[in-house]
Order: sequence, then structure tokens, then C-alpha cells
Amino acid sequence: MNEEYTQRGIGPLFSASPEARLVIVGQAPGRRAEQTCLFWNDPSGDRLREWLGVTREQFYSSPYLAQLPMDFYFPGKGPGGDLPPRRGFAEKWHPPLLAAMPKVETIILVGSYSQRYYLGRCCKQTLTDTVRSFREYLPGYLPLVHPSPRNYAWLMKNPWFEQDVLPVLREIAARLLEL
Repeated sequence: MNEEYTQRGIGPLFSASPEARLVIVGQAPGRRAEQTCLFWNDPSGDRLREWLGVTREQFYSSPYLAQLPMDFYFPGKGPGGDLPPRRGFAEKWHPPLLAAMPKVETIILVGSYSQRYYLGRCCKQTLTDTVRSFREYLPGYLPLVHPSPRNYAWLMKNPWFEQDVLPVLREIAARLLEL
């Protein structure tokens, strides 16, 4: 499944610790993350850290925070941006990794791919409706819109996100990461 990446010397981008209490499940690493071998190493990551209320150092060094993207490799570019995560990847790798992290209390679901995978039929009709209904999924899951700069218009159109969701996200992060 990952032979092409291995042959090019590219390792998987994820982090997991038996001490993890909070897991971030995003789409897949981007090109810059792949090049620097560091997940969320782009403007989306800057915004995500701001939303969480954590420093870059806390984000990358806390044993209480795990990163399990839906694919651990950059899937490539498509006509409308990055390609989606490969099918079957999360199904193969997430269950054993989560089983090795027994202290996880909350999984942050960034974007529609992770929400559809983890929430299944409990997802609402749209991503906006799923994120707006975030309290229904707590404490196990917290769905978020992707922090990409491309979503600036969505954020402007949905001010409730910053007012209602971000304070809850920051409280969960502060408690579980012992900030």
C-alpha cells in the first residue's frame, strides 16, 4: 500500500503515544508537510494551533496529543487541490493505533473525510450542519471545519463557529493536554 512512498524515502506522517488523550484526525499531509517531514506544517496548521490555543512546541511535543490523518502520506494534487486520502488506509491503520492509545478521551475530526469515517450515519447532511451540531458528538468526538485559508469565506459566513465551537475546543485542549 505504501511501497511507492517507501521507495522514494518518504516515511509516514503521524504521531501516536500510549499517553495520548486528544487525537487530531485530519485529511492527509500536504506537499509541504511531506517535504519537511512534519504534519500540519503550513498555514492550516498555524490556524489549527491558534484554534486549539497551543504553541507550536506544545503541538509537536506533547505526549498527550496524537495525530492520525486519514492517510499518512501526501496523496498528490488534483484539479481542485490535494487529492483525497486513499481508500482503505484509515480502516487499516487507525483501529490498531487507537487500541494502543487507551487514554484517548476526544478525537477532533477535521473536515468531511474524518467526519464521514468516524461518525458515519450520524453525520448531518452537510459539513456545516455536522460542525454546528458538535455538542451531540461530545465527549468522544469534536467535528471541525478544515482550518485551511481556503475556508476563510466559510468562517466569515459562519461566525457561530468562533463564538460557540472554539471556546469548547480550547477548553478540551487545555484540560487534556494539561496546559
